[in-house]
Amino acid sequence: MKGSRIIVTSRPRGVFEEVVITGTPKPGTVMEIKPATEPVGNVFNYQAYGTQAASGGKFVTNDGDRKAIAILLENDQEGKTYDDAYAANDRGKVYYPAPGETFNMIFQVQSGTGDTFAIGDEMMVDDGTGKLIAADSDAEAHPFTCLETEDTALAADELKWVRFNGAGGA
Repeated sequence: MKGSRIIVTSRPRGVFEEVVITGTPKPGTVMEIKPATEPVGNVFNYQAYGTQAASGGKFVTNDGDRKAIAILLENDQEGKTYDDAYAANDRGKVYYPAPGETFNMIFQVQSGTGDTFAIGDEMMVDDGTGKLIAADSDAEAHPFTCLETEDTALAADELKWVRFNGAGGA
């Protein structure tokens, strides 16, 4: 992790959006608009990437599926930090990044894999959690590149410094 915020880039060029949170995600999670849910006062509900079950070719069906990237930010309205989870129906903010910007994102523990990470490793988004995992050859997109080294397998989900490559990835 670099610094104490989710956005590491000093002058972000992307788009901020106020949202209503579905579930209890932590900042650094990739989010998506909750399908078939009307906005509350023109503010849409967002849930972790891939939460909605895939049907008829709609929504995310696998880890690493290509989708717009919306990163959940700290709940500044409540004075919370990067380590504080949201509660269901909280108001929060997501950020749609520009390529090249850097972030602290949640790396998911992959039970039994002993995953370690090195600078330059490509990362994809896990469907159902919105957390980052090591990219595989089946992924449509590798939207993030790891910018720090982790020599030991993660014991718990952890924020790591990454660069955004673009929604299609490298």
